[in-house]
Amino acid sequence: MKVVNTIKRSIKWKFTMIFICLILFLLMTIFAADSFLLERYYTKEKVSTLESAYNYLDSMITAAGTDGDGAIALFPEDADNQDTGNETDAVRYVKSLSETNNLSIVILDTATDRTFAVGSNAELQAQKLTEYIFGNRDHFQGNVLERFDNYSIERNMNKMTKSMYLESWGYFSDNTTCFLMSMPVSGLHDAVHFFNRFLIVIGLIALILGSVIVYFTSRRITRPINSLARLSEQMSNLDFSARYEGDSEDEIGTLGNSMNVLSEKLESSIAELKTANNELQSDIENKTRIDQRRQEFVANVSHELKTPIALIQGYAEGLQDGMAVDPASRDYYCGVIVDEAQKMNRMVKELLNVSAIEQGRDLPDIALFNLSKVVSGVVTASDILIRQSNAHVEVDVPESINVWADEFKIEEVISNYLNNALHHLKEPNQISIYSEKKPNGIIELHVSNTGNPIPEEDLDKIWEKFFKVDKAHTRSYGGSGLGLSIVKAIMDAHHQKCGVKNTRTGVDFWITLDAEEKQHA
Repeated sequence: MKVVNTIKRSIKWKFTMIFICLILFLLMTIFAADSFLLERYYTKEKVSTLESAYNYLDSMITAAGTDGDGAIALFPEDADNQDTGNETDAVRYVKSLSETNNLSIVILDTATDRTFAVGSNAELQAQKLTEYIFGNRDHFQGNVLERFDNYSIERNMNKMTKSMYLESWGYFSDNTTCFLMSMPVSGLHDAVHFFNRFLIVIGLIALILGSVIVYFTSRRITRPINSLARLSEQMSNLDFSARYEGDSEDEIGTLGNSMNVLSEKLESSIAELKTANNELQSDIENKTRIDQRRQEFVANVSHELKTPIALIQGYAEGLQDGMAVDPASRDYYCGVIVDEAQKMNRMVKELLNVSAIEQGRDLPDIALFNLSKVVSGVVTASDILIRQSNAHVEVDVPESINVWADEFKIEEVISNYLNNALHHLKEPNQISIYSEKKPNGIIELHVSNTGNPIPEEDLDKIWEKFFKVDKAHTRSYGGSGLGLSIVKAIMDAHHQKCGVKNTRTGVDFWITLDAEEKQHA
């Protein structure tokens, strides 16, 4: 059932059916016209021919009568012989009229009884004229088509031979010359029937051949339309990979090219929408992540401040309640309060420092300085901590290396790296500070120590505020978890990189800096 409906909806089928209906309509129209109108039209045309012939001959006879000769001069006795040199204009006209219209013409001059005849059966036609004039028409059954003063045009049938004739007979204006013009019409009806049968045969052949031609022609026309339909179906399924590949320059080709352009634009628009949607999704995720980090930040700050505040409050209340009577106890209580207050103060300063750098309120002051001197200064300043940790610090930074950066902020970065290395140091207590030259004028400064590696899942998290791999160990030396986040903020402000990797013996932290030759380049 679906196939039948598809065929009925097919343009090929519609074109073929339209052609078949059109041909059938034309055949039926021609058949009806032949059957009902052709004979009437033929009769009307022949009646008009007979009228014209009478008028022309009458005008010639009237003119000849004015000259005194009459019809004798127009139709001499020897006019019907084979010698064309004796023909008059009237004779030539009558012969031409007979040949072109299959007329038998008899002209009788009643004054001289001279007869001029052309056409077939001249004697029979002359006898018929005599019978018509004297009213002896027993053998003929007639129907008057046109009647004039001197003549009439009739359709007559010979009762004996059953032959039908279209005849004009009567007198010319001189009233002495009579005539009969007769043409057979009995074969017209048979000719119409024969032509209709021939038309049906030829029409059926033309119908079959034409239907086949129209079917395959429409099939060729509808092939690109089907291709466009499949293309539109793919486009409706958001598949824009297909393209119309026709090479025609007609309306279908123009439509195909327009659909290709539309497909490309839709693909581009949808890609842009997907990109915008992804960006929006990313923004939503970032907002969610920022909100989560903000909550974590508040929780971390609260957690970090909770312990020193509790200690300060506890020891202050102990002093207030007189628990520390002797000076040594009071000094101890006061020392704890001062120490915890310093930790809180240091953490607040670090938070303010990170915030200022991230918000662009503390931009780096870029200048050229010697990296080796800064590293040596940091190591010297940390000498007490190094000796307390029994650490062995090796520095391999050539004195010839000059870099472009904010000297004080890079010093803070190196100091944070070194302190972090000291606090997580393990046997054999080895710390290495060294530099490497990289392509494009980049210097990498490394601070590595021997110790426990950082879990792989935490390598990207250590730069976050308050993140601590070993919270108990960090608390034991008073770390706030802000040192590496400060490093990250400073290096981002310099548009440089920082990173960390686990080594075979411990952990290696690094940063990148622009060498002097890069700026000169």
